[in-house]
Amino acid sequence: MIPTQRNFIIYLIFLTSLAAPLLAQSKQACLECHNDHSLTMTKGKKEVSLFVDDPTLSRSAHQKLVCVGCHVGFNPEDMPHKEKITPVNCVSCHNKDLTKHAFHRSVISSKGLGYTKDTNCKGCHGTHEVQSTKNDGSKFNRANLIIACGSCHADQTDKFIASAHGNSLKSGSLDAPNCLTCHSSPINRVLPGQDTVQLKIAQVKVCESCHLNKEAVAGKTLLGMKFIASYDKSIHGSALMQGNSKAANCVDCHGSHEMNKSVVASSLVNKMNIKDVCAKCHELIAKEYSESVHAAGVLKGNKDAPACTDCHGEHNILKHNDPASPVAAQNVSKQLCGQCHGSVKLTQKYGLSNDRFQSFSDSYHGLALRAGSLEVANCASCHGAHGIKSDKDSTSTVTKANLVKTCGKCHPGANSRFATGAVHLLPGNTSEPILDLIANLYFWLIVILVGAMFIHNAMDFFKKLRRTAQIRRGEVEEHAFGSEVFERMSLGERLQHAIMAISFIVLVFTGFMLRYPESWWVKAVRDISDNMFEYRSWMHRIAGVAMVCVSLYHVAYISFTARGRQLVKDLLPKVNDLRDAVRMIGYNLGLQKVKPQFARFGYIEKFEYWALAWGTILMAVTGLILWFENSSMGFLTKLGWDISRTIHFYEAILATLAIIVWHFYFVIFNPDIYPMSLAWLTGKVSEKEMAEEHALELEKIRAAKTSNEETDTSKKP
Repeated sequence: MIPTQRNFIIYLIFLTSLAAPLLAQSKQACLECHNDHSLTMTKGKKEVSLFVDDPTLSRSAHQKLVCVGCHVGFNPEDMPHKEKITPVNCVSCHNKDLTKHAFHRSVISSKGLGYTKDTNCKGCHGTHEVQSTKNDGSKFNRANLIIACGSCHADQTDKFIASAHGNSLKSGSLDAPNCLTCHSSPINRVLPGQDTVQLKIAQVKVCESCHLNKEAVAGKTLLGMKFIASYDKSIHGSALMQGNSKAANCVDCHGSHEMNKSVVASSLVNKMNIKDVCAKCHELIAKEYSESVHAAGVLKGNKDAPACTDCHGEHNILKHNDPASPVAAQNVSKQLCGQCHGSVKLTQKYGLSNDRFQSFSDSYHGLALRAGSLEVANCASCHGAHGIKSDKDSTSTVTKANLVKTCGKCHPGANSRFATGAVHLLPGNTSEPILDLIANLYFWLIVILVGAMFIHNAMDFFKKLRRTAQIRRGEVEEHAFGSEVFERMSLGERLQHAIMAISFIVLVFTGFMLRYPESWWVKAVRDISDNMFEYRSWMHRIAGVAMVCVSLYHVAYISFTARGRQLVKDLLPKVNDLRDAVRMIGYNLGLQKVKPQFARFGYIEKFEYWALAWGTILMAVTGLILWFENSSMGFLTKLGWDISRTIHFYEAILATLAIIVWHFYFVIFNPDIYPMSLAWLTGKVSEKEMAEEHALELEKIRAAKTSNEETDTSKKP
């Protein structure tokens, strides 16, 4: 250290040693007067005590300071001192602390003095008794802060003490907030240069600073951190971030100081109170809900009755047209209504029908909805969204008198017959026994007919396998056939068959896509496009029109062409067909050694042809009734439409199984022609096929050929 610096430091120490007694003497000199309890002054019209308690001052945070450290501007010649002294300016030392007082903006904006008429430093911290906040006796110690603020903010303090935050603080939780936890940020009023949106966003950030950013706090939330974070992506959070000042934030719903858990009866978000909270923004909807059966249940204290948040969610409320929203058209029936009205426990508890959701789900509306249609009716389309009422209420949308109007929203021209028939139907529903009768008849018809087909074909299959094995073992001599081919189907007939086959396959796939929309193969098809349901609908109708057109063409063909008329004559059932069927069964069972011989068409083809004709007529008629539902229900009633739908469905099952079990066997899986008969492609069959399946027709053809040859020979010279 250089000598000059050392001498300077020694000089400073010397001056300090001289000043210390003077400083101490300054404090003592002040107390000579201010230690007197009777010392007062008149301020305004009020007498104010000027007494200073030395022990209190000695225990304060300013105990090491002398009086003139705060009370500046004294002249030693003006003793005891001038009448009007300079006000104490706390900011001269605590300038950095001033910016922390965002909750008292007037203090910050008071020309840097930290003093206004209403709020100032000593009004909160005191004068000579100022304590460090770390001191247990301090007004602003964590344990005492609420009471300190409550001296001015009594109403807010009472609410806070009764809140979840207050209870957490009383329990000693270190994560519990106090007044300064939230109010250290300017969140209680709009500031100059700020707007309501910025204030609301600031309030959200304060709440999220604990409930989202502090894992210990977020973990205490029943639904976890993701539940809190979901607000930002909700319709409220998104709207707020986009500048909508009316969008609800945490404070709008939960309140500020009175914030409490939803299970607390006084909580704003308690089920009994949530309607009033939502009504602040959604007044008309809240009024509509107030007249519903759900609101009536809530008012009675029924905790199972749904309130706003039960349907829309809480923090994660989304737009009604958002696919992820529970109230979206494609979700409302299954995710909301079905959860209660499909619950056996709840429906039994309140005496409600527990088949409402299932019957809707199996209806055309429900199936279309499950298949991806966004336009088809859901529960809310008929019952309403918020003003849901009992069907016995005369103002209900589903009461008998109002059904025509309700249905007419989607079905223009609906009349009184339109609503004749039960709405919710399930197998066993006694309200429409005729539907059960039809379903049961078809069930047994399918079991008996398809079962008989399967047994018949199984016997034929194993008989032909045994015969093939006998030929290979040399037990039976295989007949040798020539290479001659015979026309079985003309080009026109093959085209008719092709159109019929393609339209039938399309109808089967697109029809069962609607009936079983959630099966694995349907989901795979639906994944191709979001509009697949709409495509399915058009494909089904186009295929139906194609089948009807080719059928009408076939009627003209068999009516106005010689070959067509002969086709029908050959296909007409005869008594001998029944005998052939019995003999064929006996042959396949080994009861008869000789296989029966068939003409151009045996009982197999005849049965299939006339079954196809009957099925096509039935499916076309019922299909048209289902397609033009407005007209058909207006004429046949809804019950008539339901009968057509039932027949259409079961006839489709019967037709599909008949084609698979009967037709596919004889043209594909028959061992004699496997892997496939080519007649439907080339129109021709081999001599072997003719001999095995149509021996009488082969004899007829050869006899005609021989006759023609003899005629030609006789004509030659």
